[in-house]
Amino acid sequence: MDVLQEADLLRKVPIFGGLDPARLKLLAFTSRAVKFAPGENIVRINEPSDSAYVIIEGEAEILDEAKGGEIVLDQMGRNDIIGDQGVLLNAPRSATVRAKTAVRALRISSDVFLSLVTGNPDCALHVMRELSTRVKEANARFLAVVRKG
Repeated sequence: MDVLQEADLLRKVPIFGGLDPARLKLLAFTSRAVKFAPGENIVRINEPSDSAYVIIEGEAEILDEAKGGEIVLDQMGRNDIIGDQGVLLNAPRSATVRAKTAVRALRISSDVFLSLVTGNPDCALHVMRELSTRVKEANARFLAVVRKG
């Protein structure tokens, strides 16, 4: 896959949707294509958040540890981004993300990701909207569980 194809893929990721073509090409050029086999960890809880990953192909599960073992919190797939919250917070990974199927992804270093967000107000706005949407959806799931229980 060349830089133009990767830039086109990144354009479909909601938080990068507002970037101009030149910035998308630069982001694609500075990212690295990686592959994960089914069952392989993409990121592990409590590790340093040194990068974010955009899933190009495949599915992954967000896992957390519970008394009885691991529990699946959510599923991710094509055009989803992993690890952006840890990069933005400069905090360790808050969950493990494991490939459910074979996964191809673009790895974006934290330096590149942060420079993109801080240097581009449109991208920063997209990031804020995406994170707000995730919080809203998580709150709705939590309330649904509480109301059942």
